[in-house]
Amino acid sequence: MKKLQFIWQESDWARLDTQRARLPHALLIHGAPGTGKREFATHFAQSLLCSDRAESGHPCGHCQACRWFEDGNHPDFRALLPEILQAGDVVTEAEEGAEPSGKSGKTKKPSREIKIEQVRALDGFFNVGTHRGGARVILVYPADALNVPSSNALLKTLEEPAAETVFLLVTSHPDQVLPTIRSRASKFAMALPDPVQCVHWLAGQGVADAAARLAEAGGAPLTALQAGDGDTCQAERAELLDALSSGRFDPLVTAERCDKAGNENIALWLMRWVADVLRAGQSGAAPRFHPSYADALRQCASRAAPAALHGYYRKLAAARRVAGHPLNTRLFAEDLLIDYARLMREAR
Repeated sequence: MKKLQFIWQESDWARLDTQRARLPHALLIHGAPGTGKREFATHFAQSLLCSDRAESGHPCGHCQACRWFEDGNHPDFRALLPEILQAGDVVTEAEEGAEPSGKSGKTKKPSREIKIEQVRALDGFFNVGTHRGGARVILVYPADALNVPSSNALLKTLEEPAAETVFLLVTSHPDQVLPTIRSRASKFAMALPDPVQCVHWLAGQGVADAAARLAEAGGAPLTALQAGDGDTCQAERAELLDALSSGRFDPLVTAERCDKAGNENIALWLMRWVADVLRAGQSGAAPRFHPSYADALRQCASRAAPAALHGYYRKLAAARRVAGHPLNTRLFAEDLLIDYARLMREAR
């Protein structure tokens, strides 16, 4: 029997396995970034195609169907992925919680979208019978990478699905999936991983100070693993956190010192910091991302009005959505940091 790759997914697996007898033709699997949803969905896809499945629902790992699947050539399985994943590039935070290492030397980056041509290519797949009359499985990851044309093309298939066909749509951002697609899929929300299990797993992977790394990653073990496995931006992150925690800093100097981190990291780090400031100010709750900065977070929360902080957080969310575009990192960071510094100077 082939086991799940990540121990914290066992309860989710047991819950999904109970739905197998009434499985819908489309399942939207969603949850927090950096928790291994893609691996979970791939494991489930293999189990649907396995010819000797275990009582627990796990694939056997040794039948011909499993061997085909693991070799990447099962005739009844297709995966729709953006070019950036097909090319074998590191999964970015926007896709699964990892923090990108900064700027790329490539002149043309692989697309982050699933294109209409990829969806149309499924037509031939649907026009032939399945192997031994079994299931046909299509994994779409991440489902929020479908652009409008590809979403509309996929929608036609979801409205009139072929017999014995299952779509597994996987995303960290279900709200960014076209509403008409969401309405035609059953939702399966994956639970946030158990911190104790994650810390134990991270320690087994050789991550030092696993509990702190997990907190910094917002409880996402795969993000924490990458950060503990040679993150090249730790110096820039420390520089930014020291500036933010002081409450009073020079935004231009800080932006220059964090320049190598890249837009996506800067936007992500600021969002996590402001989220913890809001937690400290509104409910006095313990920080989710920065437990070692608890006192500084409370002080920052006392300097700015909650409404202003919420407005700034919305600006950060909008900035993060365009952070992957070819924007000047220094100017990108300066704009965001100037606004934060202004918040810290203004009295309630």
